[in-house]
Amino acid sequence: MEGSGDPAPPTESGPQERSKAPTRIFWGFLAVALLFSIVGISVVGVLGWKDNKTKPPLQVVRLTYKNLQGSPVNQSAITDRKRNTVTYRVTSRNQTSVVLYDSKHSLVCYKAAGEKSCFLRRMEVRDVENIQSFLNISVPKDGVLLLQNNRTRYYREFLGVLAGRKVNHELVGEPVQHLCDQLPIYWVKKSEGPTRRLIYLCIDICFPNNICVSVCFYYLPD
Repeated sequence: MEGSGDPAPPTESGPQERSKAPTRIFWGFLAVALLFSIVGISVVGVLGWKDNKTKPPLQVVRLTYKNLQGSPVNQSAITDRKRNTVTYRVTSRNQTSVVLYDSKHSLVCYKAAGEKSCFLRRMEVRDVENIQSFLNISVPKDGVLLLQNNRTRYYREFLGVLAGRKVNHELVGEPVQHLCDQLPIYWVKKSEGPTRRLIYLCIDICFPNNICVSVCFYYLPD
């Protein structure tokens, strides 16, 4: 019959539209997630930049606390954020010992009062945590930090001086070179302590995180 015949084939626009819908939703979610990520990174970066800008690159902090014997102790520390160093000055009996924490070169250097040499060791995880407490702390206007003795933890470290292992000045960074100048530098290593009473020097150091370390030196046999 005229007008009769096979019906027109169905168009495929319906299924294609339905298949495109999940894809559009997926890309929409992805775009939103990417936008939030960019905004979050930007905010963190700006806040971090402002925080670093408000902290001076160089500042002096004085710590006041009582040692294990109950005597008041005052120490000063110079924090240099550009060089990533913290330099301690510990005064006792009108003599000053200097302890340098150089995180850039991962070194700890001791220049004890009355000694004609410097002692050097590699920085450890605990050292990094201790000096970070200085680099991150907000210092009061008067520059004085008062440690809470009821929360302070005390440690003792024994460092044996390796008299036969002199350090080449050219192999250490500028902060250690400046501290020791022309003095000889010797490696030291941690140990359980001397079997006899060979300790001849101790330096007490405290950090803003309420950790105090008594560093004691003795010479190891060659």
